Amino acid sequence: MLITGANGHLGRRLLRRVAERSALGTGPVTRAAVRSTQAAASVRALETPSDCVVVDYRDVDALTRAAEGCHAIVHLVGILKESSGTRYREAHESTAQAIAVAAEKAGVRRIVYLSILGAKADSKNACLASKGRAEAILLGGAVPTTVLRLPMVLGPGEPAAFALRAQAMRRLVPLVRGGASREQPIDTEDVTAAVLAAAALQTPGMGLDLAGPESLTRRELVLRAAALVNRRPSIVRLPLALAIGFALLGERVLSNPPLTRPMLEVLEHDDAIDPSPACRALGLALTPLEETLRRCILAQVRA
Repeated sequence: MLITGANGHLGRRLLRRVAERSALGTGPVTRAAVRSTQAAASVRALETPSDCVVVDYRDVDALTRAAEGCHAIVHLVGILKESSGTRYREAHESTAQAIAVAAEKAGVRRIVYLSILGAKADSKNACLASKGRAEAILLGGAVPTTVLRLPMVLGPGEPAAFALRAQAMRRLVPLVRGGASREQPIDTEDVTAAVLAAAALQTPGMGLDLAGPESLTRRELVLRAAALVNRRPSIVRLPLALAIGFALLGERVLSNPPLTRPMLEVLEHDDAIDPSPACRALGLALTPLEETLRRCILAQVRA
């Protein structure tokens, strides 16, 4: 199995999980693909029985060599925010095109691509539209692809979990529109299991919307997390227009703004889907949200 973007949180978790299975004789040996020697060093520090190669994700020949002997490619590369040095088209569509061609050349039997809930090629949001076009490229290729569209991912060590706990610990929590956007967070262990199950599928290519078992407002999510650490913060409503203005200003004056309008729109997108079709297709049982919150929020308290 070749994992692109293997130095990210999910990539590292996948490497560890496959290593555990390999030790038991039930998992494949993996090959990690990263973009820099620094990223490669961080992956090798995990001391998992996997190869690690440095490649340009748009280089078909390099990807083909990296994928040789692999039954599947798990493509984790993507961005939520553009900067002056990283654009959606290069990060999503260009890499998807290279992966599709390389997979066919290397004789790979399956591609698994992680996308975002709401991704559609005709979306008005630049990020979701780019993701949707990347999906179309892979689903239209010769190698069967499973697209997993995901919401917020929560688990120990995940950036979203750190951010959620930080909000839960505050006395005042400013949220855009008072936290009215709907979230449907999924446990990181469920995502790992879903990716591995998708890589083993022998069905035609498909797109699956996968999320956690509960859809709730951001406000409700923060308050539930806060209750676990015996806090009850006051939610301060930030007007959407103010957030848009802040993003617009950052785009105009900074090469790498902390927030952009497309990023804000993705964060404010309402996630409320039925995950049962995806769970049936993958043989997946979802972790209850309360268990996920306890594991990621309380783990940080103990740490």
